[in-house]
Amino acid sequence: MYCEEKVTEMKHSTFFKIILCIPLVLVAGIFLLYILSPIYNDHVAKNLVRELQKIPLPEKTELIEEKSMAAKLCGNGNGMEYFGALLIKSDLTQEDLNTYYTRFGEKYHVKPQNDNEIKQIETQAANFNTSIDGDNYYILYTWGNYHGIFSEFDLRGH
Repeated sequence: MYCEEKVTEMKHSTFFKIILCIPLVLVAGIFLLYILSPIYNDHVAKNLVRELQKIPLPEKTELIEEKSMAAKLCGNGNGMEYFGALLIKSDLTQEDLNTYYTRFGEKYHVKPQNDNEIKQIETQAANFNTSIDGDNYYILYTWGNYHGIFSEFDLRGH
């Protein structure tokens, strides 16, 4: 009789331990999402830069610097936005560069870059580290999308 009571007692004890662990595991999982989400979203933004780097540079053009960001970058409301950019120096005109890059897709944009501030980013301060001297610097940039769970748990998108 004593053994049966001990076995029943152990079964109840194990059951209650499992029941108590379930909320702890759920809370830990949600907390982990808040930690992993910014890391993953930064990875998505860096992939935009890699995508830009795969496009061969036109003649008389050199890559100076790269920049990627993931956050709420423009406008109001919530939502993650992904930005990838290259600072390039070129002897070509903006029109020539636009013509060259639109061959690779309509999502690539080229604008003159007169200082180190990235003006395409509206809600945060974003700068290139390079000191820009001259009128032959351009920003080649693109925006990206990702609508998964990590974009919802990244506080930078809110």
